[in-house]
Amino acid sequence: MNVIEKLQAIRALMAAEGLAAYIVPGTDPHASEYMAAHWTETTWLSGFTGEAGTVVVTMKEAKLFTDSRYYLQAGIELKDTTIELMRASDIDCPSINDWLCEALQAGEVVGVNPEMWSVNEYASMRNAFQEAHIGLRSIDLIRQLWTENRPSIPLTPLYEYEERFAGEGVQAKLTRIRKAMAEKKAEAMVISALDEIAWLLNIRGFDVEFNPVVISYVVLEQDKVTLFVLPEKVDAAAAAYLQREGICVMGYEDVFAYLNKLQGTVLYDGAKVNQALYEAIPEACRKVNAQSPVLKDKSHKNAVELEGERKAMLQDSVALTRFFKWLEEEAFAGGQKQTEWTIMEKLHAFRLMGENFVMESFGTIAGYKGNGAIVHYAASADNCAEVRPEGMLLLDSGGQYLDGTTDITRTIWLGGEIPQQAKLDYTYVLKGHLALGHIQWPRGTRGNQLDALAKQAMWKAGITFGHGTGHGVGHFLGCHEGPQNVRTDMNPTMLEVGQICSNEPGIYRTNEWGIRIENLVAVEPAPRTEACTTEDQFLRWETLTLCYYDTSLIERSIMTEEEIRWINRYHQRVYELTAPLLSPEEAAFLKKKCAAI
Repeated sequence: MNVIEKLQAIRALMAAEGLAAYIVPGTDPHASEYMAAHWTETTWLSGFTGEAGTVVVTMKEAKLFTDSRYYLQAGIELKDTTIELMRASDIDCPSINDWLCEALQAGEVVGVNPEMWSVNEYASMRNAFQEAHIGLRSIDLIRQLWTENRPSIPLTPLYEYEERFAGEGVQAKLTRIRKAMAEKKAEAMVISALDEIAWLLNIRGFDVEFNPVVISYVVLEQDKVTLFVLPEKVDAAAAAYLQREGICVMGYEDVFAYLNKLQGTVLYDGAKVNQALYEAIPEACRKVNAQSPVLKDKSHKNAVELEGERKAMLQDSVALTRFFKWLEEEAFAGGQKQTEWTIMEKLHAFRLMGENFVMESFGTIAGYKGNGAIVHYAASADNCAEVRPEGMLLLDSGGQYLDGTTDITRTIWLGGEIPQQAKLDYTYVLKGHLALGHIQWPRGTRGNQLDALAKQAMWKAGITFGHGTGHGVGHFLGCHEGPQNVRTDMNPTMLEVGQICSNEPGIYRTNEWGIRIENLVAVEPAPRTEACTTEDQFLRWETLTLCYYDTSLIERSIMTEEEIRWINRYHQRVYELTAPLLSPEEAAFLKKKCAAI
């Protein structure tokens, strides 16, 4: 079936079930950003392949709600589908709930699959619809329609993530989390977020592309921990490890029956635990909705994890230096043709040479010229632009190493005369990147309080960008992890020692170029100065990423001397740490790129 036929089919089911609307969110039962192919329901229904999107179908209309990262992409992929793009980041765009309350009549019913909605999201929908006298019904229509060629849940065995990489054993983690549960007077806690489960139990897997997680649930009790997972995923080695750590194993779907037998107080994170799990907990139980203590605990990287991140960044620096040297000196030699896809393959080959490299941490974004303006652009082997030794290239990539997770963006000029506007845009982005990366702040500060620093230079020029400035990063886990971030949203999470964030402002000019510069940074204590008049400890960023900036794109006239000194010191550090791992020719190339400006 094509998209139009699928819409006809789901409307037929809606009519049979007495539904006026049906909502298909771009997630899975674990509130994941990236998910196994089994749950890519929005893509199956609409053809939209972005990582964030929700499809809403009524009997007359179909809408895709997505944020500004995907406006251009969605506009292309939704062509001729009859699905209308709703630009959810725009201030005048209604929410899904508001739009449905306006579009539907009192007494009509909206259908959703409760496994695909968190408790908090479900409650928000229910409350909004109740006010409009609209019903909400739990039903899975996609399961009835997607019967051909639907991928199964992955069966690849899980494996132990060794303590020499994790920096801490399972029992120490369980003890801390159980203490946090006791503070809430909880006898049990439901955990459904895959990154939290992987971190807590020191397990990893290959179930989700780019994310070394294991599709599973966990119920943690004061005297017991139970992992709910498909039995095929527990081979002899995994079984031995889980038994050694005292982790009980049950079937993936057995979690619902297990929850139904719980007593006392149950702790759950309403932002992550799905509505179907919540409904399985007996009414007699006291249910406490609070942020998972695992989420915050794992965000504070221990000394081993931070040192691992530094090692992974160094491996990335080597790979990127080799890649950029190849791109500049060899890629186009003798009239060789290159595309966005072939250069992505070349970068992958260089990363493969690195110690402890496992896979990319997300799909590499190689946006040449105008494609760089599509924030989360995704080239493919049969749909990509030819890359020539001219114009702008935005390269956003990262690796999953056993030591840690990397994410870096560099924008470079490939050749030809550089337009003055391109130099100005690049420099505005760089100034914001440096301003955020070199600030110190008092303890208790939140990411949204720092966000404007990355935008002040471009704001003066009347330019801004629609995506977040910084996201949290996991340790050999998700490239996008919370709870910390740097963006305009009022996130209550304070920036604290050991957390890792990205620093990635950008400017995007449709059909011309995209410019983004990204480093990963870790929160560390700032040195105390004599000028400090308070007892509050100040914090700052440690820059983890090691890779030079393209100085040919810098408009020096709008840079301060302090900014120039920052760049020169950073480049010196990049060279000193990376050069010993390179060949003499590679080191010479890097020395030229890191020369003082």
